[in-house]
Amino acid sequence: MARRRVAGPGAGSDYRSGMPRDPNIPDEFDVFTLVLLRRPDDAPEMPEAELDALQSRHLAYRAKLREDGVLVANGPLGEQSDPSLRGLSIFSCDLDEARRLSDLDPSVRAGRLTYDVFEWWVAAGTLAFPITADPVGERRAMPDD
Repeated sequence: MARRRVAGPGAGSDYRSGMPRDPNIPDEFDVFTLVLLRRPDDAPEMPEAELDALQSRHLAYRAKLREDGVLVANGPLGEQSDPSLRGLSIFSCDLDEARRLSDLDPSVRAGRLTYDVFEWWVAAGTLAFPITADPVGERRAMPDD
């Protein structure tokens, strides 16, 4: 997804019913599509050899997504408070496409993983992905509620 600027209503003006805008809220954000992989409680048990083969297919699929330029960064999680959390990915597509691609992951199809998809808003310019050819994320202004 190419970076584009999207301004929310009243961006840069007064904030919430005439109150001054909080100076701690950045004027612009880079919005990224994240996928959080989880191990479901009802993940099917599989023999070790079958799990190894499934993991190889999962990793090959993720490598292909990266090669295609749609998966910007990804990897496993460790030392987390929730042991069901398995991995995190940053995609260069919208939420619907990230869902579609996640549904095709061999480990998701086998029921060994499930996922959550969401937007992550960070202050503009906070993150860079130097090995990607195109900008990642979408530049937006925080909408006034």
